[in-house]
Amino acid sequence: MTQFTLKYQTVVKEPHQERLQGEEIVLEVPYRIYLNEVLIGSSMVLPTGLEEFGVGFLFAQGYISRPEEVKEVRVCDQGAIYVYADVEVTTKDTIVTSGCGGTGKISRDFLERDFESLAEYRLHLKEMRQFILEVLKASELQRRTHCVHACGLWEEGRLALFYEDVGRHNAVDKIVGAILLGKASPRGAVYTTGRLTSDMVLKCARIGIPIVMSRTATSSLGLEIARRAGITLVCYARPDRANVFHAPERILKDGSSPE
Repeated sequence: MTQFTLKYQTVVKEPHQERLQGEEIVLEVPYRIYLNEVLIGSSMVLPTGLEEFGVGFLFAQGYISRPEEVKEVRVCDQGAIYVYADVEVTTKDTIVTSGCGGTGKISRDFLERDFESLAEYRLHLKEMRQFILEVLKASELQRRTHCVHACGLWEEGRLALFYEDVGRHNAVDKIVGAILLGKASPRGAVYTTGRLTSDMVLKCARIGIPIVMSRTATSSLGLEIARRAGITLVCYARPDRANVFHAPERILKDGSSPE
């Protein structure tokens, strides 16, 4: 992962001494996202999982909705992601989200239209513990830089997807994009180290993920969207406990049947 960090020498100031200390700084790079050669937007991202990010970004903008629409994705060295899809590129009425700096946007239709059925799934507490531990263990870049969010998808008893990014929204976009690119199914559970604001929960709901988990908290609108969509919303998720804010029936005690 060294290609995603820079080495930097810092001066550590302490009450009785001053010393030099080496640090790793995570890369944050601007990328422009194009759909069928039309510029849709741009974002600051960790330069990994860029194909997935580009598709997930366009999903949240309301341009792409189904895997079969995506035809090709190309990442350009000059900071651009080109997505070619069987869709019409039209102007979208967008809403600014709670992303850092207020730069995130989703289409109004993406927020307001009716929800479709979720891909049904159940998760045992033992699996939940393993899921959380595997995501945290996989997040080596966070341990080295303390500057990224992690997001994983648990499917059929295994960690099927894992992504990191400087933005919690971007990490979720990479999960969503990977699903649209056929790398996993929405029939599973997502765990993120970021808080579950409205757009975070909304992206998972729109792609059909039934269980959405966070190491931290949810917002009031995040919870409202989970209720509307029927999502099992889990916050303060730790290996030994979790607070289920909605639809607890999908979280099973160890030894119980998923049926």
